[in-house]
Amino acid sequence: MEFPSLGEHCSENSCKQLDFLPMRCDACEEIFCKDHITYANHKCMSSYKKDIQVPVCPLCNTPIPIKRGEMPDIKVGEHIDRDCQSDPAQNKRKIFTNKCSKGGCKQKEMIRVTCDQCHMNYCLKHRHPLDHDCKPEDKPVSKSG
Repeated sequence: MEFPSLGEHCSENSCKQLDFLPMRCDACEEIFCKDHITYANHKCMSSYKKDIQVPVCPLCNTPIPIKRGEMPDIKVGEHIDRDCQSDPAQNKRKIFTNKCSKGGCKQKEMIRVTCDQCHMNYCLKHRHPLDHDCKPEDKPVSKSG
């Protein structure tokens, strides 16, 4: 005697077993047998919503706090771009390190722009001697003199 209306088939493509006590995944809401109910066994794409784990930065080994429902990969990437204290991440952020020596200017440049007369570093706006009130050193203006 069969009971065709009892039970449900497993949603895993490789299984499709008729299970009389099927279980519903709390993340993706699909039906699975006892062998495929875990997130890993049915490769649940929604497991990040329920499977709460604290991701750790692979560069500096610090835990990164995430809120429920957020993708851990995105938060780890943001951490590496902004807050990571490891050497590779800091070197990537320190592209614009050449600060302008003109008082009040906060501009930074990728390369050093050094004045030939006062030997100070300036931004492109203040690079000419007339733009930064240049006070030359006691050395001659031309290199041949």
